Amino acid sequence: MLELKGIRWKTPEGDEILKGVDLTVPKGKLTVVTGPNGGGKTSLAKIIAGLYDPDEGTISLNGQDITSLDITERAKGGIAYAFQQPVRFKGLTVRDLLNMSAEENLPDNEICRILGEVGLCANEYMNREADSSLSGGESKRIEIATVLARKNAQMLVFDEPEAGIDLWSFSNLINAFERLKNESGRTLLVISHQERIMEIADCIAVVANGTVTEFGNKEDILPALLEREKGCKCPLKTTKREGC
Repeated sequence: MLELKGIRWKTPEGDEILKGVDLTVPKGKLTVVTGPNGGGKTSLAKIIAGLYDPDEGTISLNGQDITSLDITERAKGGIAYAFQQPVRFKGLTVRDLLNMSAEENLPDNEICRILGEVGLCANEYMNREADSSLSGGESKRIEIATVLARKNAQMLVFDEPEAGIDLWSFSNLINAFERLKNESGRTLLVISHQERIMEIADCIAVVANGTVTEFGNKEDILPALLEREKGCKCPLKTTKREGC
C-alpha cells in the first residue's frame, strides 16, 4: 500500500503545483489518477517515483517511510516508473533494456511475450537499438515493456501509457493491465484520461488544482465523470473522442 500525506510541491520558479495531496493507493489494486491538464498528475507520479522531492508531506510504501529515498533506492525497493516521454538509449538494444529491467538474461520466448503485450514483434525489435531511430510510439511501448519486465517491482507507475500508441497496441496494453491486476498481485497506478483504462480500474482518484478532489471505487466515481463529460466539463478520452 502506498500512502501520501500532505504532499506539497513547487516548481523551481515558485509555482505551487501540489497543494496538500492525501492519497492511499491500495495494495494489489489498479488505481487510475485522472483530472484536468495542469492539475498536478504527472508531478505527483514523479514524486512517487523519486524524481521530485516534495516540499512538505510524507510518502510510505507498505508501512515504510520512503520520503527521503531517491529514485534508485525506490526502484530497488520495488517501485517502477514509465515516463510520459520515454528516454532514448544509444548503444543499447531492446534486449539489453529488458534484461537490465529483469536483472537477468531473459530467454527469447520471454522477451517475445513481454514485447507482444505492448504490440511489438520480438523478431523485429529485440536486437534493435533503443535510440532516436525509434518513433515516439515505439519508444513508449518499449519503455512500458521494461516496466513489465521488472520482476522485483511491486508498484508499477504508468504516466499516460496510451500516449503515442496505436489503437491495436492500446488494446493489447489494456489486456496487459488486466492480467497484471488479476494475476500478479502487483499494485498499479496509472495516470490516464482514457475511459477504457478507467473501466478496468479498481479505484479512481481525481486530481485537480493540486489536490485530490475525488477518490473511491470505480463504480462510485466513473459514472459521475462520464456524466460530466457529456457536458464537456471533464477531460476523459475515449478511443473515438479526444475530449473537450
